[in-house]
Amino acid sequence: ITAPCNMIQQMTCRIVNDMSPLIITDSEELVSNIIRIQCTDTRIKIPFPITIAIPFSARYRGNYRDIMVKVIDDELQPSYIHPFSTEGTYGGQKGSFAEVKVYKLGIFSVVSCLHKENFTVPRKGLSLKLSMDARISLDYPPGSFSAPVIVQSMVQPIDASLIATLKSKNDSYHFVVSTSPLVHIVHPSTQSFRKPVTVTLPCPPNPNKKKQGEEVEHTRPTSASVIRNTSIHRVRAMSASVKNSRKTANEYLSLLGYKSKEDQWLVMEDVAVRNMQNGLVSFEMTEHFEKFVVLRLVSSMKHSHLTALIHDIEESICSTMVTIVLYRKKEHPNNAVVITVPTKDLSWELMKLRGEGYCSPPDPSEEIKMREGEQFVLTFSGNITSAGGKSNGPTLQRITFHSQRKNRLDLCLKEVDEFGNYCSPHYKGTAIFYKVTKEQIAVCGDIECNLQDPVCKLPLTLPKKERIISRPVSAKVVFRDQSEPLSDALLLWLSEELSEEDAALLVLCLRIRRSSIQLVKLKIPENLPQQIFELLVMWRKSLPASADKISLLSHYLSKCGRSDLAKDLILQERIHSDPEE
Repeated sequence: ITAPCNMIQQMTCRIVNDMSPLIITDSEELVSNIIRIQCTDTRIKIPFPITIAIPFSARYRGNYRDIMVKVIDDELQPSYIHPFSTEGTYGGQKGSFAEVKVYKLGIFSVVSCLHKENFTVPRKGLSLKLSMDARISLDYPPGSFSAPVIVQSMVQPIDASLIATLKSKNDSYHFVVSTSPLVHIVHPSTQSFRKPVTVTLPCPPNPNKKKQGEEVEHTRPTSASVIRNTSIHRVRAMSASVKNSRKTANEYLSLLGYKSKEDQWLVMEDVAVRNMQNGLVSFEMTEHFEKFVVLRLVSSMKHSHLTALIHDIEESICSTMVTIVLYRKKEHPNNAVVITVPTKDLSWELMKLRGEGYCSPPDPSEEIKMREGEQFVLTFSGNITSAGGKSNGPTLQRITFHSQRKNRLDLCLKEVDEFGNYCSPHYKGTAIFYKVTKEQIAVCGDIECNLQDPVCKLPLTLPKKERIISRPVSAKVVFRDQSEPLSDALLLWLSEELSEEDAALLVLCLRIRRSSIQLVKLKIPENLPQQIFELLVMWRKSLPASADKISLLSHYLSKCGRSDLAKDLILQERIHSDPEE
């Protein structure tokens, strides 16, 4: 923004790309960020005009399209400004900048739209070739209008591959050979034609006709000489080739015009379309048409099929076949990226993603038809979700499609349930994509109410990580050898030293079950020391490995009144653990 310094300090500039579905029309392509420029102090009077330079990146340029700056005012009314410069250096960077002078603040964006050519038709007439395509010419004879008129024209080229795609999808379009460009032309509705206007358009000829003509030319030297001994098979072949060439030469040229008052396309049967040289056709226009196109046919077609074809052509011109790609990082599978790219650019985009370290699975989606500004809404199901690059982000995310912009969404995938999918070495989930049209966005701002049937589902997996289980640390850390401190030898010695009364009191302190005591007496009858030994071994096994068994048993012996045995037990344990001592 170039303005006085005190004005610049009172201005704010924000990127509002989320508004693109409400700003960009079907005939436009967004090539920049959408920015909103506002003045924080409404009392300040801004010295208009001020200069604004917006960086943009347009991949497809040509004679048919223009770079324009679209301005949306506070009342949401659009206007267009032709930039006086599209190249410059700002902030030390040289690149494409759309530089314009504006007389109001609002929302600004750079769009690629059809080139509009305005010209004036005087009373003396005019013969003009359009700057977009010199093959398209308009010849206004003198006295075409009662007064000078201003005419606006635009040309929309129709690619041959588009026609081939429509023919492959609909058999009723099989007889279509080629089409002229779709010409938009606006005359003043108050001025009617006094004389017909001659229109010349390019409409490519039938390539099969040219091939057939070459075959006929090659056979002429042979057929020119008279050979008496010609076989019947030879005559039949020559006659078939002549018949076929005549059939190919029998073509039809059909003119279709669109009238805004009737809001429909009409097949103009009364207008004669003449075939000229070099793939050109011409006709005389005697009434107002906002749009017209010429179709070259190899056979006649029903009017309903012709109008359906032009509707499909207009729909296909405003649409792009798109592929959704969801790739993940090789080293970090939780980091993923989603891009929506035109199918024709898919190979190039996949190569760039692989260069960044991303890879499949999942594989890219099937083709999906999208208009400029329509959105994909991404949700997740199963045991995988996305944090949107944040720890606690939303799982409902949007991607707005623009054919000349990078449509990219970075994701941070994570599992929903850490203990889910326990039968699989991976967490499993699905990325679900819904299509939301611009009409749905305009009617209902809440995306969730517009979700219908999904257009794409991509399976996802995440590798499970080895869980580190943190166990609680005991209150008292005991550093001992791995060997058992309360050995069988110590227990045998203690069993010999205890009397029957001492043993009964010790068993109560050790809290050994009565059923276990009875089982030991039945197993080893009339052998008191062995019975005491079995009960002590049973008690030792019930304790955790970290327990200080010597101290516990000494404590219980003292509690039973045998402090002497408690001291002797500690002494015996030291002797067994360190014989040299």
